[in-house]
Amino acid sequence: MSNVRPHRAVPHQSPRRQALGLAGWLLATFAAGSVGAIASARAAAFYRELSQPDWAPPAWLFGPVWSALYLLMGVAAWLVWRKHGFRDARTALWLFIAQLVANALWTWLFFVLQRGALSLAEITVLWLLIRQPSSRSGLCTGSPHCCWSHILLG
Repeated sequence: MSNVRPHRAVPHQSPRRQALGLAGWLLATFAAGSVGAIASARAAAFYRELSQPDWAPPAWLFGPVWSALYLLMGVAAWLVWRKHGFRDARTALWLFIAQLVANALWTWLFFVLQRGALSLAEITVLWLLIRQPSSRSGLCTGSPHCCWSHILLG
């Protein structure tokens, strides 16, 4: 099921408007990432203390992976916005914004507040949000985020 209205001609966007749109979506995405990064500043020690399966990724991998994921998520949102405009993709783009908030919130719940059960419930909601493809381009760039979440959930 798509969260985008049937395609209707979106007025041509100038290259400047497209560049500003890309910058805006990337800014929103990396702002959410920064909120999470603040919470994870001292996460490495806590992460090492956790009982982990053999396949758990090393702590140093999280920064590069999340940087790439936030870049892909920002581009995905921009592609949907560019193709459909905000009005026709309102639901998809609000779901995207909701998952950005959920991403930032999870880090605080897990690493700062150390609320395991609550963070598990919250990451389940996050997983449901990222499983809502808004378009082929959104699905393609959302796939790495889904895969990473599956790895972390085990």
